[in-house]
Amino acid sequence: MLTDEEAAALAWIDEGDVARTLVELIAVPSVTGSAAESELQQGLAGRLERLGLEVDLWSMDLDALCADPGFPGMEVAREEAWGLVGHMPDGGDGPTLILQGHVDVVPPGDLAAWDGDPFVPRVTGDVVHGRGACDMKAGLVAHLAAVAAIRAAGIRLRGRVGVHFVVGEEDGGVGAFGTLRRGHRGDACVITEPTAGTLITANAGALTFRLAVPGKAAHASSRDAGVSAIDAYVPLHRALAHLETERNRVPSPLMAEYAIPYALSVGTVRAGDWASSVPDLLVAEGRLGVRLGEEPAAARADLERAVAEACAADPWLRDHPATVSWPGGQFASGRLPEGHPLRDVVRDACADTNGWAARPRERGAPYGSDLRLYAGAGIPALQFGPGDVRVAHSAEERVSVAEVVAVARALVLTVLRTVGTR
Repeated sequence: MLTDEEAAALAWIDEGDVARTLVELIAVPSVTGSAAESELQQGLAGRLERLGLEVDLWSMDLDALCADPGFPGMEVAREEAWGLVGHMPDGGDGPTLILQGHVDVVPPGDLAAWDGDPFVPRVTGDVVHGRGACDMKAGLVAHLAAVAAIRAAGIRLRGRVGVHFVVGEEDGGVGAFGTLRRGHRGDACVITEPTAGTLITANAGALTFRLAVPGKAAHASSRDAGVSAIDAYVPLHRALAHLETERNRVPSPLMAEYAIPYALSVGTVRAGDWASSVPDLLVAEGRLGVRLGEEPAAARADLERAVAEACAADPWLRDHPATVSWPGGQFASGRLPEGHPLRDVVRDACADTNGWAARPRERGAPYGSDLRLYAGAGIPALQFGPGDVRVAHSAEERVSVAEVVAVARALVLTVLRTVGTR
């Protein structure tokens, strides 16, 4: 099933080195927008250089990117953002495969929920625990291990491999957006987000919205002289729940396994500034799921229409309507073109390395990711990586070293079979 070159490269994947690298990367607290996010990019640049790759490490022009009409949004303040791309230097005129992953992680949340410091990796048997373990330091390590194995085996490639390590995926995708705007492109892309042994070939989108609901202030002892913005919000909340139901009636077959493929959720509600006052403003912020193939503008119009209809039906809101705005991350949907060979290349690679009992099944994902930026740039992309997204962003975040190794082995074959050898 394997060529001599494939077998030689696979022999260079070292499970001990994979585990050590994973622990080292988790120990860098690269929270989105923090100085450590930049620190990790610098460290990864050094690792790529030591592997003999040609490295492009640059400080992104955030002002120019934010002014770009296609800018995907950003939810945290940044003083800097670093782009990082490494290329194997010996590629010929064959196709280019991109190996992509994000270096940023979400904040750890309530530290009391963790068994120790979330940025001091804890190893129990084959499992590594810590913030970013599966989302997605494990994916970065799988890329590094695959590239290192191919380099160590001395294999000459017919095409090229580009390693894209990006910042800011968790809050919109500024890193991927800036990398693509710099001109780094390819013929296909594998993103090692955690996929729990499946192939994710489509992502739903997600748009952040803000709803400002007016009230009328009054002293609480004479609340009938005012209008509570909290009470005014209630019919709007019901309208949003109804909209979610309507938008999920007929999901794509790739999304059919999810109870709510395109979730609409209100995450924060703020109202009032004094306990003895009737609140005159409520601000709710939430997330609107974007259906596969749906333009973000159409999804925004859907929510704005639902809010307007609810306002028109309410005695207070009819004359004092709520307003909708769209701050923060704006994730479009994206998918691998139907019938694209990358899907079967990865599935066959999994089977041929004996890392899986069966070829991974194909599915979509109900969350946004950088996949949609590569797909939107005309680069066919899928997600395949170690770990399970169900423990990402939680105090239970963890990943199996054996799974990281299995993904790295599959990536080796995917690279060799996509770009070719000479």
